[in-house]
Amino acid sequence: MTRVAAIDCGTNSIRLLVAGAHPETGELTDLDRRMTIVRLGQGVDRTGRLAPEALERTFAACREYAAVIKEHGAERLRFVATSASRDAENRDEFVRGVLDILGVEPEVITGDQEAAFSFTGATKELTGRDDLAKPYLVVDIGGGSTEFVVGDDRVRAARSVDVGCVRMTERHLVVDGAVTDPPTEEQVAAMRADIEAALDLAERTVPLHEARTLVGLAGSVTTVSAIAQDLPEYDSARIHHSRVSRDRVREITERLLHSTHAERAAVPSMHPGRVDVIAAGALVLLSIMDRTGAEEVVVSEHDILDGIAWSVA
Repeated sequence: MTRVAAIDCGTNSIRLLVAGAHPETGELTDLDRRMTIVRLGQGVDRTGRLAPEALERTFAACREYAAVIKEHGAERLRFVATSASRDAENRDEFVRGVLDILGVEPEVITGDQEAAFSFTGATKELTGRDDLAKPYLVVDIGGGSTEFVVGDDRVRAARSVDVGCVRMTERHLVVDGAVTDPPTEEQVAAMRADIEAALDLAERTVPLHEARTLVGLAGSVTTVSAIAQDLPEYDSARIHHSRVSRDRVREITERLLHSTHAERAAVPSMHPGRVDVIAAGALVLLSIMDRTGAEEVVVSEHDILDGIAWSVA
């Protein structure tokens, strides 16, 4: 068994997967999987730069992850950085810091590369299931961007658009440095319009309506699933491959959009780092389901991080 490590550094969180790769079976076995909310993309949409405090939070997580990678004896590491670091003027500062801590240079990948990794990670274990029709539409709702990928056994079309839970929150729901609690109808309408424009853009490249199964990835989607199941705490095993109907997603989205910070924070399965951005993330998911006509979303805990690990293995 070869031990590999993959790090996915996005706009809102940084995640680590250390896995054993089995050459005979082509399978990955999780040895350690963890996530830290660092909000690397704090203010990037407005300033075009990575904030010093956001960089320090990210570097602190990298130091923690370096110790975990060493403990498990991973032989190879791939570090992939996505939306926030693509957009930032000072991304060289980010690259140098990661290189100093982990000994590898972060790959600032394109949206199309991000989409391909997400598709591989989400669909590899769906092969052979006769209850999920192909082609799949995989949507990875991140902090700064959302990736759309249509494919069956391989990617047929992909597009990344700049709508994510952090970007939408900062662009539409923040006034005088604070998230409106709860958002006004005007703010929600502006956010909806922005999301719809992004869907128009995605649809120019990706045949959204050809998909037979919608697969949703990342923290906004998994949190919606946890809420839909009324979980007493976040439970990856119960969330992975759960199914949530469009009606239930609509109900949850409306509740989140009309709730206060305290009400969202009181949800047992809610990560503290998602409290301010979950309403925007849920609205992106609902808008996708409305646009495509998907009656349900299949929720996957396996995503771009697993795709990165597969590429290393």
